[in-house]
Amino acid sequence: MIVYFQKIGTIEVITGGMFSGKTEELIRRVKRAQIAKQKLIVFKPAIDTRYDDNDVVSHSKSYFQAYPLQKIEDINSYNLDDIEVVAIDEAQFFGKEIVKVCESLAEQGKRVIVAGLDLDYMGRPFGSIPDLLAVAEHVTKTQAICTICGNPASRSQRIIASNELVVLGSDAQYEPRCRLHFHPEGEEKK
Repeated sequence: MIVYFQKIGTIEVITGGMFSGKTEELIRRVKRAQIAKQKLIVFKPAIDTRYDDNDVVSHSKSYFQAYPLQKIEDINSYNLDDIEVVAIDEAQFFGKEIVKVCESLAEQGKRVIVAGLDLDYMGRPFGSIPDLLAVAEHVTKTQAICTICGNPASRSQRIIASNELVVLGSDAQYEPRCRLHFHPEGEEKK
């Protein structure tokens, strides 16, 4: 008997705190797909202009060509018919619609790779990442290194004064911290 395997799409979520290598891992997977001669496209939120207006860039300066989107629904203005791999960085900045978009792409047989913060600066679930984790076939949780003790860090400590949910930044605004040394309101944890 001959068994035919149908091409199915998948959703892969790469998540963790800041400085944990999420974008680096997304770029690594995209480059491997490129080596495999798969047709791919990378998107990012237009508000993320920290290192480049267009490219996806990691803190270690790895980069890949990307297309900035004002909102996730703008992805529909691109012709994705022949695209096999769709990557989306900084997914936490897109609204709830990102879950529907990713599921629709996967249902079309595409490999969808999504990277984003799982927790905000207060240690609360961030944006639609928890919903994406629930529907993903593959989840990778990355860890940084705590700047206080050197243990694995899963949280992003904001080190500037601001109550805004979104403060784009790098090591001048945030530090990776472990559970023990994470202080969401700036006070010492007892």
